[in-house]
Amino acid sequence: MNPAPHLSHRPRRFVRWFAAAGAVLVAALAPALPAGAAGGTLPFDTEDVITWGVKPADADGPDGRTRVELVLDPGASASEHLAVSNFSDVPVTFSIQAADGYINPKGRFNMLPSDRESTGAGTWIEVQDSVEVAPDATVVVPFTVAVPDNATPGDHVAGIAATVKSTGEGEGGTSVGVESRVGFRVSTRVTGEVQPLLAVENVKASYTPSWNPFAAGDLTVSYDVANDGNVRLGAEGDVATTGFFGAVSTDRSAADIPEVLPGGSQRSRVETSNVWPLGPVRSTITVTPTTVDDDQVDAPLEPVTVTVTTWAVPWPQLLLVAIVVVLIIGVRDDRRRRRQRLEAMLERARDEGRQQAGSEPAPSGTAAPSAKGEPKA
Repeated sequence: MNPAPHLSHRPRRFVRWFAAAGAVLVAALAPALPAGAAGGTLPFDTEDVITWGVKPADADGPDGRTRVELVLDPGASASEHLAVSNFSDVPVTFSIQAADGYINPKGRFNMLPSDRESTGAGTWIEVQDSVEVAPDATVVVPFTVAVPDNATPGDHVAGIAATVKSTGEGEGGTSVGVESRVGFRVSTRVTGEVQPLLAVENVKASYTPSWNPFAAGDLTVSYDVANDGNVRLGAEGDVATTGFFGAVSTDRSAADIPEVLPGGSQRSRVETSNVWPLGPVRSTITVTPTTVDDDQVDAPLEPVTVTVTTWAVPWPQLLLVAIVVVLIIGVRDDRRRRRQRLEAMLERARDEGRQQAGSEPAPSGTAAPSAKGEPKA
């Protein structure tokens, strides 16, 4: 759930998979709902448009904050307010909900949907179930954040929102619903020992060669930055790559991670180009914790280093070498066969010459030799 100044709500027919799933969708832009229905639940088929906003407030109205941030001892409580503004031309009854907060994979804050049970800071918020707001009016709703006696030190995050639901019949007669809400974050830091601690997990490295044997390939390193401490932290990442037993090296910075909540994690990915396939490639990942916004963390922020090795096998180069070897062997064999054919032709020519020389008659005036023992004429 992302804080927003207002939201417009307009109905639309849902595609088949919404109807088949029968799911409750929490949308950033909600379908239109007719105003004034009890409990904020209305049918789809209406052309009325509902636009509303929710902001932190004091007893008199919005106070300029975008979120509520508290520092409380275990067992303590604080009174706060939210302002629900109805910018529509019809009265609307909004449900008020609080739930545990989290950071989604895109790095944006959200709160658990209503079909998931909260177990953390979302259960610390006490607020009325609903509020009716007249057209073009704002109503201030008080709420209380009560920290349990056994709450652990550190940051605990929740969200609070004004919600409108729409129900209707999808394709095939299946009943479907959409839940649309606008709200803001409620962060509570419970006093006690602060432990900033990041960990690097699920490290993977893969090498993609270029099929051009005269070009280098790409190395991709991905990893999770997990917050194993008790306060929210940002993270700066760096990946140093060395190949050919340290003879070749490159250094790449990862995109900064703005925020990781305690118990959460964020995925990071670094791509390094122009990596030659020279055998084992060693990648050293260094993640340095950073504070978020104006947080004060009175503890050292220690960097974390993890190393992973992958093999960059020079397949295109090996293929080129194999082709060259085959060509050399082929040329050599062809020359040997040509030489063998030439030698065979020469040998045949010699044989023919000897045969012809043995069959020719003796020259004129030369007597043939007499048999042994016969007298000469």
